[in-house]
Amino acid sequence: MSEEHKDQKDGQYEEVCYICRRPESKAGKMFRMPNHICICQDCMQKTFDAINQNPGGYLDLLNMNPAMMNVQMKDIPNRQKVRQKPQEADEKKGKKEEEKPLTLKDIPAPHRIKAELDEFIIGQDHAKKVVSVAVYNHYKRVVENAMDDIEIEKSNMLMIGPTGSGKTYLVRTLARLLNVPLAITDATSLTEAGYIGDDVESVLSKLLAAADNDVEKAQRGIVFIDEIDKIAKKRNTNSRDVSGESVQQGLLKLLEGSEVEVPVGATSKNAMVPMVTINTRNILFICGGAFPELENVIKSRLNQKSSIGFEADLKDKYDRDPNILRQVTIDDLREFGMIPEFLGRLPVVFTLDGLTKEMLVKILKEPKNAILKQYQKLLELDGVELVFDEDALEAIAEKALEKRTGARALRSIIEEFMLDIMYEIPRDETIGRVTITRSYIEKTGVPKIELRTGTSLRPAISERTAANGES
Repeated sequence: MSEEHKDQKDGQYEEVCYICRRPESKAGKMFRMPNHICICQDCMQKTFDAINQNPGGYLDLLNMNPAMMNVQMKDIPNRQKVRQKPQEADEKKGKKEEEKPLTLKDIPAPHRIKAELDEFIIGQDHAKKVVSVAVYNHYKRVVENAMDDIEIEKSNMLMIGPTGSGKTYLVRTLARLLNVPLAITDATSLTEAGYIGDDVESVLSKLLAAADNDVEKAQRGIVFIDEIDKIAKKRNTNSRDVSGESVQQGLLKLLEGSEVEVPVGATSKNAMVPMVTINTRNILFICGGAFPELENVIKSRLNQKSSIGFEADLKDKYDRDPNILRQVTIDDLREFGMIPEFLGRLPVVFTLDGLTKEMLVKILKEPKNAILKQYQKLLELDGVELVFDEDALEAIAEKALEKRTGARALRSIIEEFMLDIMYEIPRDETIGRVTITRSYIEKTGVPKIELRTGTSLRPAISERTAANGES
């Protein structure tokens, strides 16, 4: 008789279920299988049920690969060590108990939310005010659930603004301040169920992953669907619109609030992937898009009032209006290609203004994590002070306006002229200060470089850079 069977006969340990790790005293009678594997009755029944419902998916239920079916008992750790310690189970329960439920006191007031957003986002006062109020009302609704017999509806939002105006950054900053799960997804990858691409349920899969697969936590999170204008109805097409109107219809049930089967750890439903049910009733949906051709729709509507005469409105009156999007209406969005049912589930509609030269200058230097502060911190680690002239900041803003990509253009412009400075600074320990001038930004001059010991200029690096024809 082997040593293992002798130990079993002497009663030094009891059998443990290979799947749930419960001992025989708790799980009941065990089924003995080849290679000395024991399975309790509950796990065996679940296995049979899984095989009947899905003949190919029972291996995922067992949480083991096919090679482990032939594993020898000598390769399995001691059964007493395999069993979960009571202390570990108590610690896991304690972690869940530590997470306190969301209360009304935990929700900051709208003016506090806006004050926090002001530290990171320049301008867009109207948008920040709308978002602060909508988020505050939404989480009051989540906490209180219902007041008497009055049921508060969801305040989903539709955000319209030109590219680079800060739509995604606004939502990301908001989620960080509220400390709630955030899922940012792109509407361009969504298609109708059954076609190549992501189903609309993949939006919730990303939210569930952001909440560490905690369903309760995910059910009070925020979902931001970017590029929502890309799912507008296609015009003058004879083919099936699987990435346009069909996606809008698929999103209706998510925006309204319903129970949805969501795969865990994957973006598509699969027989081998476990599923959980998520109720979207308390999930805040924020949709954003640039709507590039919406200006023409608004202008055509406004120009219908134009006529001939001294006091008539001219047709080119709105051509140079930078904030034409402020005059958008639901009818304009329907003309653009958004279906009425979809717009009806987004009651809060607001716009973001295009960035001006003054706003771009403030974006460069005022936010907590401003681009200039990042470069100043990088050079500070080398013991060098980085200074920007006001004229240089205006030159950067002017170049960014020419690119017409909003705040995104600032990073590319700064990366271009900071390349040589970041390359030369680490190999010269005598440099104490670098001043960026307008002439250097416009490639007609060089930056001012000062030594650590005094204020005398050291133009050697700048002259060498200019002589090589580098910016």
